[in-house]
Amino acid sequence: MKTRSEDLQNLGELKRRQYADLGWCAFDYDPFLHRWVQHAEPVAREELAEEKSSDWIRCNGTWYVGVNALNNDETGRLKQGPPFSSEAIRFISETFGFDDIVWDRAQISVCYPGYPQRSADEADSAYNYRLRRDAAHVDGLLPEGPTRRRHLREHHSFVLGIPMMEHSEASSPLVMWEGSHHIVREKFGAFYKEFPPNEWGNQDVTELYNETRKTIFEQCKRVVIMGRPGETYLLHRLTLHGIAPWKEKGQNDPYRMVCYFRPELSSPEDWLFQP
Repeated sequence: MKTRSEDLQNLGELKRRQYADLGWCAFDYDPFLHRWVQHAEPVAREELAEEKSSDWIRCNGTWYVGVNALNNDETGRLKQGPPFSSEAIRFISETFGFDDIVWDRAQISVCYPGYPQRSADEADSAYNYRLRRDAAHVDGLLPEGPTRRRHLREHHSFVLGIPMMEHSEASSPLVMWEGSHHIVREKFGAFYKEFPPNEWGNQDVTELYNETRKTIFEQCKRVVIMGRPGETYLLHRLTLHGIAPWKEKGQNDPYRMVCYFRPELSSPEDWLFQP
C-alpha cells in the first residue's frame, strides 16, 4: 500500500511533467493559501478603490491592470496577514531549486463586465487582436515607443495565478496555449544565439514575436484556466497567454479578480533556458 508521502511525490511528478510538457499546471484547494486570500482580497479591493494611478485603468474602464499593486513583502506576506504558504509554493521551490523565493509585489488584475471596450487611443488592429486573440502575449517582451516595437525587458521565473473570488467562465478568465513555451524557446533561442546575452534587450524582436505567435495559434491548443479562492495555477514564463473577452452570460459577476506573482530571474539566459 502506498503511503501519503508516496502519493504526494507521484502527484508532484505528474505536475512537473505537465508543467514541462504543456507549460502549466494547477493546484487543488489549499487551506493555507485560502487564509492568505481571505486576508489579501479586502486589501486588494481597497487598493482598487483608491485607483492611485489612472495608467492602470485600461480598455475604457473595463480592466484594472494593477501591476505590482498589492503591498506584500518579499515573503509574499501582507501586513498583519498569514504567511504566504501553499503546496504550489513548495512545488515551485522543489522543482526549480529555489531555497528562498524573493516575491515581487503581486499584480491585481481585475476585469469588469463588457471587457474589452476600446480605448480612445487604441488602434483598430490592437483592439481586434484583443477581441479575436485574447490579447495573447508572452510576458517580458514589451512594446515600446509610438510604433510599439518589442524588446526583452523583464526576465520572470514563472507566473503564479491566485484567484481572489468566485467567478464564471464567462467572466474574462485566463487563457493560454498549451506547449507554446517550446515554440517560443526554439524561435528566440535561434535568434538570440547570434548575440551576447547582455545585448538581448537591445534587439528589436517585433517581427519574430509576431511570427512566433502566428505559429502558436496554428499549432497549439487554446485552454481556459479557472480557479476558486484557495486554488492556484502555475504558468511557464514563456507560455503565450491572455484574457478572454467578457461574455454576456457573465453579467451576474460584478468583476473578476486574480493576483499574479512573477519573481524575477537574474539573467536573460535563465529566462530562455531554465526549466
